[in-house]
Amino acid sequence: MSVSQITPTLFLGGADAPLNAMLMSQKGITLIVNATINHACPAYPGVECVRVPVSDLPSARLGDHFDRVAERIHGNHAGGTLVHCAAGMSRSPALVMAYLMRFRGVTLRQAHRWVQDSRPYVRLNAGFWEQLLQYERKLYGKNTVRVAAVEESPPPPPPPPLTPRTQRWTRLPPPQTNWLTQVQRSPVMGRASVMSRPQVMTPTTQRRRGTKSSIFRV
Repeated sequence: MSVSQITPTLFLGGADAPLNAMLMSQKGITLIVNATINHACPAYPGVECVRVPVSDLPSARLGDHFDRVAERIHGNHAGGTLVHCAAGMSRSPALVMAYLMRFRGVTLRQAHRWVQDSRPYVRLNAGFWEQLLQYERKLYGKNTVRVAAVEESPPPPPPPPLTPRTQRWTRLPPPQTNWLTQVQRSPVMGRASVMSRPQVMTPTTQRRRGTKSSIFRV
């Protein structure tokens, strides 16, 4: 990523920035603040390197270096300062914001807006935000911003379990056009209410035809 200019003499970037010798010369860099663990400081004549060996993890104690780094940046009168981490998105912006609060007299809200205007894609982790809030309370006795907790959307409710009645009806074949299959037999419905008068059978005809159970089976 490219180098972002915070002040006329303060720059913010990723690990590739100090490797560009032409860029270092053009910006007049005389101090490099390296906030990484695995990236080495390149050697340039007249350029000092300050190591801040901190991981980009919420549990990392970056706040222990706020005062030391801010004082070194403020005391660099020989040229420009480059503060960088791996991508210039979390550790180095947090160090720059601490410097702005300490020596530029701005609040954390103003420092964040200042840095974000020059580098819109900064993304500090939650642990560094909490340490900056503690640093602001130390400097000003209050906080001007707060970190809102991100709430996860609740998972959708599971579908209702199938009851035996639901399972039975879902297995039934499509309804037939015969009118007998479309009539649900009510507990209070007599046989005579289902059958028309001419269809009522006498016991003699029931035994002869054998249709007593087949007509009312559902």
